Amino acid sequence: MINTYDLIIIGAGPAGLSSAIYSGRAKLNTLVLDKDDIGGQIKITNEVVNYPGILETSGSFLTKTMKQQSINFGVKFETVEVLDVDFSDTIKKVKTNKGEFRSLSIIIATGARPRRLGFKGETEFAGRGVAYCATCDGEFFTGLDVFVIGAGFAAAEEAIFLTKFARHVYVIAREPEFTCSKTIADKVLSNSKITVHFNTEILELSGAQSPKKATFIDNKTNNVWEYNVEDLNSTFGVFVFVGYEPISEIFKNHIELDKFGYIPTNEDLKTNIEGVYAAGDIRPKRLRQLVTAVSDGAIASTSIERYLIDKKDELGISSEENNTSKNNKSSSTDTIFDLDLKNQIVDTLNIFENNISIVCIYDDSEQNGRDTYSFMKEFSEIVSKKITTNFYKKGENTELEKIINVSLYPTIAIFDKDNKFTGIEFHGVPSGHEFNSFILALYNVSGPGQNLDENIITRIKNLNKNLNIKICVSLSCSICPDVVTSIQKMASINNNIKAEMIELYRYPEIKSKYNIMSVPAIIINDNENLLFGKKNIEELLYYFENV
Repeated sequence: MINTYDLIIIGAGPAGLSSAIYSGRAKLNTLVLDKDDIGGQIKITNEVVNYPGILETSGSFLTKTMKQQSINFGVKFETVEVLDVDFSDTIKKVKTNKGEFRSLSIIIATGARPRRLGFKGETEFAGRGVAYCATCDGEFFTGLDVFVIGAGFAAAEEAIFLTKFARHVYVIAREPEFTCSKTIADKVLSNSKITVHFNTEILELSGAQSPKKATFIDNKTNNVWEYNVEDLNSTFGVFVFVGYEPISEIFKNHIELDKFGYIPTNEDLKTNIEGVYAAGDIRPKRLRQLVTAVSDGAIASTSIERYLIDKKDELGISSEENNTSKNNKSSSTDTIFDLDLKNQIVDTLNIFENNISIVCIYDDSEQNGRDTYSFMKEFSEIVSKKITTNFYKKGENTELEKIINVSLYPTIAIFDKDNKFTGIEFHGVPSGHEFNSFILALYNVSGPGQNLDENIITRIKNLNKNLNIKICVSLSCSICPDVVTSIQKMASINNNIKAEMIELYRYPEIKSKYNIMSVPAIIINDNENLLFGKKNIEELLYYFENV
C-alpha cells in the first residue's frame, strides 16, 4: 500500500481544486492529475465578479490561489496525461504518460470543452480566422472586426473581452435574447463597440487562406446577408462560444455515462462505481458556474472522507500506512523565480541523469533579446550544478550559429551530454505555460526523460526525413505546451528532427507570413500548409510519417 493514495483527483479546474482543498484539510493523502496547467475553463475568464465574497478577480488568479491553498494542506500535483483507468478493484488504477498511479478513491473532475458549431468553413478556417479561446487568440485580431457566435454567458463575456483588441465586435445569436444573466447581457448591449444580431445564424465562411466573407441568415425574416472585408489584404475573426461537451472519453466502458457523455451521480456525488465520484461540469446539471463547481468539489471530498473511514477499517489499513506524500508540493510554471520555485527547480534537477548545456544567442539591441538574456541568466544561476549555460551576442560565435542553423534571434538551444546540438530551440522567453515544456525538454535530453511506448519510440527513430518543425505558441495558451513537448521529445530521439518553439507575439513577421490567427500553429519545413490545434504525440507522428 506504500504507493497507494487515499484520493486521486483527475482534473484541476475549480471542482478539482475545491476537492483538493477539502481533502487536504481532512489530511487525506491526495494527488491531483491534470494534463494542462491548473484552472480548467475558468482560467481563461478575465473577470470573475459573481463569486460570493470576492468583488472582482480573474479566473487565473483565483485558481492559482486555490492551488496554493491545496499545497498548504499537503496536496500533491502532477502534470500528466491520463491514458486509461481501471476501476474494477478496490484499489483504483490511473494509467498516465508518466506511469501508473493507485488510489482507494477517485474524483473525476475533467470538466467540458468548447463545442464546435459545424457551419461551412469552420473546419477549413480553424486557426486562420476561426477561434474558440479569446484569451489565447484575441490579440491576433487587433484592429480587425470580430464576430462572436453564441448567446450564453461565455459569448457575452468574451464579446466584452474582445473589444480590447477588435475594431468592432458583432454578436451573432440564434436566440431572440441573451440566455445569460441580465447584468452581463446589459453590459454587452450598452457597449458602443458591440453590435448584436439576434435570431441570426452564420451559414458560411469563405476566402482563400483567411476569411474574406461571412454569410448569415435572419431566421425571422429569412433574409440572407453578407459581411465582406473592405480590403482583400485584410481579414476578420469568428469566435465560437456555443456550449461545451463533457471530457469523458477515457471513462467510457469504465463507468456509467448518460446519452450526452456526462457522468450521473447521486446527491453525495457517487457514481455507479464504489469509491469513484464526479464533480463539476462533467456531471449533468442545470447551472454550470464556478460556485456550483466548487460546491461539487467540497461535497465529493467530504463524501469520500466518510467512505475511506469505512473502507480502511474493512481493509485493515491505518491512516498512516499509505500516507506517502502529504507534504509534497507540486511543480510550478510561474515565470518569477521566487524561493519556492527555485527550490522546486533544484529538486527537479536531482532526477536528471547527465550534465547538459544550453546556448543562448541574443541580440541586445532589441527587447526580445534582452528579455531572453535576463530570463536565462537568472535560470542559469539556479541550475549551474547540472546545466552549463553559455551566452553569446548575435554574430559573436558564427561557427556555433552555423551548427545550430539559427533562423531566429534570440535562440535558446539545448545540447546533450556529448555537447551535440539536439535540434531543440526556444525563440522568446519560455515562461508562462511554456516553462513546463522548457523543463521537460531539458529532462528529456538529460535523461531518463518521459516514458513512451516502445512502438512509438521505434516509429520516431524510423523517421528518415529531415523535418524542421516550428511550433508557434502564445504564453497564455494552455494546450500549446503539450504540442511543444511532444515534438521536442521526438527531436531528442531522432537527429533528423529540429523542433523550435516560437513565442508568436514576439515575431509578427512569422504571424504575417503564414497568416496565423490561432495557436498552437505547426510549420513543417517552412511549408505554408500548417497544422493547428491540439495534437498528441501519436497524431503528430502519423502526420510526420505521411507528410
